[in-house]
Amino acid sequence: MKKEINPEETTRAAAFNLWMTSPMPMVTLVKTLDVSRLIKTARRSGLKFNMLLCWCIGKAAHKIEEFYTLPVDGKLFRYDKIAVNVIVQNKNGGINSCDIPFSENLEAFNRDYLSLTEKAACECKSIFNDEYMIVGTSAMIQTELDCIVNQYTDKFANPMVLWGKYRKSLFKTTLPVSFQFHHVQMDGGHGARFLEELQNEINLVR
Repeated sequence: MKKEINPEETTRAAAFNLWMTSPMPMVTLVKTLDVSRLIKTARRSGLKFNMLLCWCIGKAAHKIEEFYTLPVDGKLFRYDKIAVNVIVQNKNGGINSCDIPFSENLEAFNRDYLSLTEKAACECKSIFNDEYMIVGTSAMIQTELDCIVNQYTDKFANPMVLWGKYRKSLFKTTLPVSFQFHHVQMDGGHGARFLEELQNEINLVR
């Protein structure tokens, strides 16, 4: 469920007044994550690496209050649920978007991830859920990337996590990620905290 709220009655009032009409209000942070734990878990359990990373993104995001508030069409909205969006290659060679409701239960999240992405791929139709605050993701695993800066459009101000191919070394596997967010939604400190929480959640995966 989402509802419009008065920005002046929130902690984002100053940010709303400063950045709501800015032509480029997006901020991008870049961090290299240690994803060794996810690789080991994926291989041992047969779960998809991308699904596990998306689950960790949802777990990190749901701990941070600012993720539940989002500017949309010049207004500020409050959400009570989070979903993680993934980009799916469909059977015709194109791509579609797919919103996966976040659940702290890994089995439930994996079940939704598999069923919804398969549905989007087979039907060549995107699956959106406007009642959730969406954390976007995009994985460009064809090559290793140091940084990704996404396009900004006023049609999509949601936070976005992007990455390329992970990097293997003798002792660990790393993955640089770019995290883009709207400055009305959160400040740099909140974004940095999210990236720290994301690494913590990855380390806790068993």
